[in-house]
Amino acid sequence: MKKKILFLGASVSQLPVIKYAKKAGHYIITCDYMPENPGNALANEYYNISTIDKEAVLQLATKLKIDAIVSFASDVNIVTQSYVANRLGLPSNPYESVMTLTRKDRFRSFLKKHGFNVPRSQGFSNYKDAAAFANTINYPLIIKPTDAAGSMGVTKIDSKSELKKAFDYAMQFSREKKVILEEFIQRKGFQVGGDGFIENGKLAFKAWTNAHFNDACNPLIPIGTSFPSIHDKSKLEYAHREFQRLFDLLKLKSGAVNFEFIFDQNDNLYIIEVGPRNGGNLIPEVTHYATGVNLIECTVKAALGIQCELKKRETDKYFSYYVIHSEKNGVLQKIQFDSEIEENIVEKHLFKKEGDNVNRYENAKQQLGIVILRFSSQDEMINKMENMQQYIKIFIK
Repeated sequence: MKKKILFLGASVSQLPVIKYAKKAGHYIITCDYMPENPGNALANEYYNISTIDKEAVLQLATKLKIDAIVSFASDVNIVTQSYVANRLGLPSNPYESVMTLTRKDRFRSFLKKHGFNVPRSQGFSNYKDAAAFANTINYPLIIKPTDAAGSMGVTKIDSKSELKKAFDYAMQFSREKKVILEEFIQRKGFQVGGDGFIENGKLAFKAWTNAHFNDACNPLIPIGTSFPSIHDKSKLEYAHREFQRLFDLLKLKSGAVNFEFIFDQNDNLYIIEVGPRNGGNLIPEVTHYATGVNLIECTVKAALGIQCELKKRETDKYFSYYVIHSEKNGVLQKIQFDSEIEENIVEKHLFKKEGDNVNRYENAKQQLGIVILRFSSQDEMINKMENMQQYIKIFIK
């Protein structure tokens, strides 16, 4: 049966979920402050309203008598989604829980209160207090905005002399003008990421991944992830139990979740972030290739209160996404794909063309493109993902 669904945002990131819902025959309404965003062209109705304006979106949703409200791959939009859905009695997670997960200082405090491993950390609105706190903990430190995503404004610093610059940089990306400082925890093995899905309060599905980085750019923003995780099964089972404990405490009911966590040198689990939404960078698409589970479909169904099929398909194949990126600023001359890597590519999405100005990759908005890759073995996957600059070369002048 056709349902009236309000989608928050209509950028390239939101296109997959809008396209799915349109193909499924639903009535599409988009809400976005940028009329030129491509998802708006697919909508039955479009409204030029900022998705961070919760009251304006609530007023619109009430007027239109929507059946569901959907946010996809956005921490900003999921806050509004939960606020509006809670007010209208539509399927969603508790607004206060979503706020806890999307505000880094609140999340760290919540983890500490409930006995999870957490680095020493604190949020600040002014540099003087931040500097005083930094004097009480050891370097290196991580500094980031409390309310930004996509690794926006995140810096690792090794000394006090770098603190002011990093603080000011993080503050540029914070809407609430607040920054969090925290101890850097040295990980053992790969950082783990990936998407999961909650149904009836239970983590019914998860696809753990290996996160890959390029230290020549921002060493804190992944340039790709590979499926499945190569960490020991027992460690990942422990992670599942700890995430379920977290979701129970937060009273999360249903929907997608995006994970980032590490194990330290003593195999202690540290949760970096949990986004109460689908991952970006085509993670739902890669997950579908790797497991057979369609998290895009599940996101729409969850918003409508419909149960989703979450049974993994057995596969002996290995998949990843890789962000095509530049290590310096300049003008793009060429993106060159080695013939050996071309055999692995199953999808290629290029966002820049020859002659475009490009920036050194420091946040998610500076991507040149994304490819989805398929490998025949774990060894091939890890080796190529860790050395992808040999196979995909970027020429800048």
